[in-house]
Amino acid sequence: MDKNALFNQFVTFTASVHQVTNELTQNVKTEAITPVQYKILEYIKVSQPVTTTEISDCQQMSLPNTSRELKKLQEKNLIEKISDTEDRRKHYVRLTEDGEQMMDEAFRCIEVRFQHLIQDVSEEDLEEIKHALNILQQKVFKQQGKL
Repeated sequence: MDKNALFNQFVTFTASVHQVTNELTQNVKTEAITPVQYKILEYIKVSQPVTTTEISDCQQMSLPNTSRELKKLQEKNLIEKISDTEDRRKHYVRLTEDGEQMMDEAFRCIEVRFQHLIQDVSEEDLEEIKHALNILQQKVFKQQGKL
């Protein structure tokens, strides 16, 4: 196996993922939040509860900028911070009911776009796509931070 060729294919794949993600999420955000805040909410939605540091690392933002954006989201009642039961100094961030509702609405819109994207894909190909996504999730994307 030519691992260099595999790497190049992976780079092309991830660029395509970013492009499709941008197309699927374009104009999904409400005017009440910025694109940066949307990305933070999206990450919290799929990973909650998370720490400020985890958000900062994932979004490639400084901790002060992340904290500032989280404060704005908290003021909009979209997120809440909860204390760790064992270590009161540690806080987790999760969506509030309003935040969940906003992200559920956004995900419904994204799902409609995704369904349109795959409407002509055969059942057999859908199964292969599902299998490929499972392998990527297990073998590649769960490896984040272990470089």
